[in-house]
Amino acid sequence: MTTAMTPASALPALASEFPPATETQWRAAVDAVLKGKPFDKTLVNRTADGIAIQPLYPRKAGASALAGRAPGEPWTVSQRTDHPDAKAANEQALEDLSGGASGLVVVTRGAIGDRRGDATVIDGLADLDALLAGVMLDLIPLRIDAGTSAGHVAAMLAAKVERDGLDPKSLSIAFGIDPIGAFARRGTLESWDGAAAKASDAVLALRSRGFGGTQLVADGRVIHDAGGSEAQELAYVLGTAVQYWRMLEAAGLPLADAARSMSVVLTADADQFLSTAKMRAIRKLWARLETACGLTAGHLDLHAETAWRMVTKVDPAVNWLRTTTAVFAAGVGGADHVVVEPWTAAIGLPDGFARRVARNTQLILIEESNLHRVADPAAGSGGMETLTDELCQRAWALFQEWEKAGGIVAALSSGTVQAAVAKVRAERAAAIAKRREPLTGASEFPNVHEAVPEVLHPPKRETQRGATPIDLPAAAKGERFEAQVKAFASGAIRSALSRMKSDTIFVDPLAPSRLAEPFEALRADLDAITARTGTRPKVFLASIGPVAAFTARATFARNLFEAGGFDAPIPEAFSDLAAIRQAFTASGAAIACLCSSDDLYAAEAADVASALKAAGARQLWLAGRPGDLEDSLKAAGIDGFVYAGGDVLAFL
Repeated sequence: MTTAMTPASALPALASEFPPATETQWRAAVDAVLKGKPFDKTLVNRTADGIAIQPLYPRKAGASALAGRAPGEPWTVSQRTDHPDAKAANEQALEDLSGGASGLVVVTRGAIGDRRGDATVIDGLADLDALLAGVMLDLIPLRIDAGTSAGHVAAMLAAKVERDGLDPKSLSIAFGIDPIGAFARRGTLESWDGAAAKASDAVLALRSRGFGGTQLVADGRVIHDAGGSEAQELAYVLGTAVQYWRMLEAAGLPLADAARSMSVVLTADADQFLSTAKMRAIRKLWARLETACGLTAGHLDLHAETAWRMVTKVDPAVNWLRTTTAVFAAGVGGADHVVVEPWTAAIGLPDGFARRVARNTQLILIEESNLHRVADPAAGSGGMETLTDELCQRAWALFQEWEKAGGIVAALSSGTVQAAVAKVRAERAAAIAKRREPLTGASEFPNVHEAVPEVLHPPKRETQRGATPIDLPAAAKGERFEAQVKAFASGAIRSALSRMKSDTIFVDPLAPSRLAEPFEALRADLDAITARTGTRPKVFLASIGPVAAFTARATFARNLFEAGGFDAPIPEAFSDLAAIRQAFTASGAAIACLCSSDDLYAAEAADVASALKAAGARQLWLAGRPGDLEDSLKAAGIDGFVYAGGDVLAFL
């Protein structure tokens, strides 16, 4: 059956019913609402890199989608294998793969991804066999996150592939060799020449064996974990890549092959727009880097991992929302592989349920929301395109600055990178302390009565020591690596191939930290008191007047005190001064905070304060700015005032 199409001229001209809107008209309407408040300070935000986030952007004309994953293809749903015992890690990995994961990341003790210090211990080929038993390496992408052990684990993998008769070309393995990342995280390095020789030796050997995938990684997590900005993370990745390209070219590998030997790891956090823009920016920056080096721009193998610094120990269920936002950002930003930190990771080793939530977070976004179906959905969006371009400009300028300092290794050795990261970290910490950058569940809307979720408590396994040393040839064109492969195939363990540290460079490490740690420390102190006494320390909220008068400030005060671990419930309205005094005595609190409107403070706050002091209050606070009442309120017994914009951490 066929039907005639309605002529375009007969369609309702809906657009004609609305007058055309201009930016000038919009701005006039906004200014009327602002009533004299400055537009730039009220509606324009700035990122840690100083990028202005405007409230309105025009569409970017002529924009095209950035090349990323193959059109319509989902990203790899990768899961961490990080249980300290290799057999237990294998059980988790097989459960993950049967439950929908499509890739694995092996995280070993001391790696960048091992923030708690309890990841998998792989001493020899037997451990690796136990870890990967039943895993079909020719069907899944595998990434190794092994820090200073990456070369040894790579040699074990090469021995396993050869023994098991697998075709190296059929495998997708990101070996994760990254001496620069290990240097940045640990703060020590034998020497760049020595580290570069060993890394080049391993890369040449792996490539001569025909392995698919990548051998080296530029890992931006080390910057993000330490508190750095988006542009700093991107600039660090570019600087690391160039240092490795120079290293491999000096070792005799053509520059085009050096570029193809690398993958990149970036962090995605709860700032959806910035994380998506960062994923898009690295594609553009990488193409620019290759073009600047005379290469044809090719595909970048991009791994994304949800941020460690954003997860919280307190109210950890909020981490579900944070990681979902981060996965969304990474997925639509074009990441090839995504890893989710389980929601209980900050508390301890995640159990099966937490791991299931981690993989299902991705599976729902892929299989139910179909996020992967559209290539670069941010293309053409004025805000996203502007943010992407601004990140590119700032990252490229910072990359050039570090190049002028001698390259990323020199910039790390001089402390230049660490100082830049520390500055951003300090600025963010100040914003968090004043709750200008709120942390839901930690600094805002805390839940002091939450139940702590279960985590695993396996015995810590130590690395084997004391093996008879095996002499290895000097690093050159792969001879050292091949000797390691042979040794591991014969049953050697890592300690037999390791030597005493001979580091010559010592700098401040880029250590990982989480944003909520200062608030969690306060909570931990009061949690310990609660566990010891059976009663949580309380703050009595002395609400004055009707509900409408005190609710806003009582809610503010409750969030404030419970962020420090106190119990500060909002009461019903009190009938008179005697009722307030009686309720305070019954509460068992030693601290009280007055909550009401400015008008009622002027009329009643002094009397309420005097009554509470007489009832035994050791500290009295008032929610709000005192204005002209400050002297009289202090004379009545008020110790201080709490209000938005104050340093919450210092106060608590």
